[in-house]
Amino acid sequence: MPVTHTLEADVLRRQDPELAEILLGELDRQSTTLQLIAAENFSSPAVLAALGSPLANKYAEGYPGARHHGGCEIVDVAERLAVDRAKALFGAEHANVQSHSGSSAVLAAYAALLRPGDTVLALGLPYGGHLTHGSPANFSGRWFDFVGYGVDAETGLIDYDQVRTLARTHRPKAIVCGSIAYPRHIDYAVFREVADEVGAYLIADAAHPMGLVAGGAAPSPVPYADVVCATTHKVLRGPRGGMILCGAELAERVDRAVFPFTQGGAQMHSIAAKAVAFGEAATPEFRLYAHQVVANARALAALLAAEGLVVTTGGTDTHLITADPAPLGVDGRTARGRLAAAGMVLDCCALPHGDARGLRLGTAAVTTQGMGEEEMASIAALLAGVLRGETESLKARDQVRELTGRFQPYTG
Repeated sequence: MPVTHTLEADVLRRQDPELAEILLGELDRQSTTLQLIAAENFSSPAVLAALGSPLANKYAEGYPGARHHGGCEIVDVAERLAVDRAKALFGAEHANVQSHSGSSAVLAAYAALLRPGDTVLALGLPYGGHLTHGSPANFSGRWFDFVGYGVDAETGLIDYDQVRTLARTHRPKAIVCGSIAYPRHIDYAVFREVADEVGAYLIADAAHPMGLVAGGAAPSPVPYADVVCATTHKVLRGPRGGMILCGAELAERVDRAVFPFTQGGAQMHSIAAKAVAFGEAATPEFRLYAHQVVANARALAALLAAEGLVVTTGGTDTHLITADPAPLGVDGRTARGRLAAAGMVLDCCALPHGDARGLRLGTAAVTTQGMGEEEMASIAALLAGVLRGETESLKARDQVRELTGRFQPYTG
């Protein structure tokens, strides 16, 4: 990217002008503001074309060769292609590409391996654990007994000694490794050792780093985990959705946990779009992209630290950065609002060992747009200037428009 975008705007304007304006307005928002949300990216026109294809019309409960509806001979080919590409891309024995989201993939993994009331060890929510890692507002916290491990108070790194101690004490049925706000590589080998020691399944929730894994810019959990859950968007740059990877011995359990236990009909247009994304991720161009995402994130983390923000763990190994803006005189929520007004879109997150909220940002989308370390310097300076009150929102907004005008996600 940048690439040609073939949005059927004229057709939609004639059929539903009100919704057409909404869609074009969102395209304008994405194209004129900085997308720094770590979980977002720009899908290619080929992925978008598959999402808007006639496959959206097909009901296809079940799996290829064993559907509950007729007329599935073509969509069976599409799903088999997605499965084969996922297996080849990640070196997995089995892939299920039907999960509608990362959360539904985790739900299916739990359904395949656990029973209500089982104990699960996962990263605590205050340290970057996901809602599906034991939140009382989520099915996970209501159905299972979650025990949370944390991070070292000084380094912000996962406390692997605590993981081992808690596992020995609680003897969990499963251990979950993964986070929505942990910027460093996870040591999957250590988690495997601990899981084997206590006889637990190891579930890797790799929603964030899986695109980096595909591009060879992050270690893979596949050789270590019993089940790997992931999203197909984020750095992977596919459609919004999920997938599950596992060994052959768990394949049937995982498939039955997805359908019929937790989901109904497969979304064939989304599965086709996943196939497109897996194909794109297998190219040398994507490998270069994934490494540039990390290079940009490391550069941006260092630049933000130089501007006075406290970057957790002292940096990043991935696309993701978490930072405390308090030294600049603002809390996380206030900072997010100021930056949004300036056209810089990012998230808040919990900070370890405290009640304060920090900032969570990522470099996947801006890297897709073609930005590099030079642009990261501009972003860091602009962000810090806004938070310090040195740059007014309107002036900052003009600078953002100038930057994004040179790096458009779509053309045409």
